[in-house]
Amino acid sequence: MNVRLPRICEKLAIATILFCALSVSANTEQITLRLHTFNSPNAIVVRDFLIPWAAQIKDISQDRVTVQIFPAMQLGGRPADLYGQARDGVVDIIWTVQGYTPGRFPLTEVFELPFVCGDAEATSVAMMQFYEDWMLDEYSDTHPLVFHAAAPAHLHTVAQKVTSLNDLKGMKVRTSSQISAEMLESLGAMPVGMPVPQTYEALARGVVDAAWLPWTIMRPFRLHEVTKYHTEAGLCCTPFVLTMNKKRYDELPSEIQQILNRTTGIELAKRLGRIWQADELIGREIAETRGHEILSLSYSERARWEDATATVIQRWITKVTAMGFDGEKLLEDARALVANYSDG
Repeated sequence: MNVRLPRICEKLAIATILFCALSVSANTEQITLRLHTFNSPNAIVVRDFLIPWAAQIKDISQDRVTVQIFPAMQLGGRPADLYGQARDGVVDIIWTVQGYTPGRFPLTEVFELPFVCGDAEATSVAMMQFYEDWMLDEYSDTHPLVFHAAAPAHLHTVAQKVTSLNDLKGMKVRTSSQISAEMLESLGAMPVGMPVPQTYEALARGVVDAAWLPWTIMRPFRLHEVTKYHTEAGLCCTPFVLTMNKKRYDELPSEIQQILNRTTGIELAKRLGRIWQADELIGREIAETRGHEILSLSYSERARWEDATATVIQRWITKVTAMGFDGEKLLEDARALVANYSDG
């Protein structure tokens, strides 16, 4: 009889127990994901989206995954740097406005074009489908979790009423992207690009005469304090993206990837669209309570604005067609998706 056999078996048993223990430890490893954004802690994106989503991830993962949220660029850089921070692994996840990185997302720009977007919910769902159909390569260097959009933007002015193109001519207007800047230029205004956190001071000091924003942005940045007139034009929307470092996502255990997938995507886009659209009413009500004047465009005047901005659409078609895409087809599909989800 081999007297060494029991000892060998004992060692194998111990090794097996240690291996299993290590496997369990690896599978229950605590995961922290750092999420960076430019918005203030009181902004709708942080308050009503990111904080509840982080809590949901923590709950579903049974406290295994913690999403740490860093608002107001707390981890450094400028808003324009956010997408690069996710791409390069400086942070794990970012939420940002694509328009803050001019020229980087030419296909996404279709939802910024005049008279393309609908309400926030329809546009958000349309963006998710459009991403699957057309924009996979545009975001191939990160792992997008959700696309969504604000409601159509309006013009908020400090001292001048705007109800016609003549009123808008020569006004300095804050905007957030290249496409919206081109649109304002086509209307006769002088666009001034800046991230939304800088807008209050710019309006207060007369650096700009007005801001091009949806109602939902007015409240967290206290812009009602420095504006008096509001023209509900609703020409274009601002797209957003929540995206993740690709390597970080790929390295996560499959069950954690599934949790991220289940809590984002098209269902989240729908919910975010509803949240953003509902928040428009609150921003508008604050203006009414303060006694501000809310203006609108007549049917004929709106047609003039549509004619004036047609050149912006044509330039975009020409640009993306030169890149090898069918610009007319892209525009047609974006409009059809928005119309389809608006009806639904």
